[in-house]
Amino acid sequence: MKNENNDRDDRVEMQGIVDECMPGTLFRIRCGGAHDGHMVLATLGGKLRQNRIRLLPGDSVRIEVSPYDLSRGRVVYRL
Repeated sequence: MKNENNDRDDRVEMQGIVDECMPGTLFRIRCGGAHDGHMVLATLGGKLRQNRIRLLPGDSVRIEVSPYDLSRGRVVYRL
């Protein structure tokens, strides 16, 4: 049986807030609480990059991270 892209088991989806915009389309995302949240270094996903969606500090986003490295990820949706 073939998996759809939405049913991937090797990705963990999280929600967070853009904390800092860095050069090279990298963003520091704070997941979890406001002060003790987990920090993730993320880049833009395919459709966001293709459609030139811009992110600013304070934007709410949905990110995908690998279960093997929870410190890096990809922004897949701006809320």
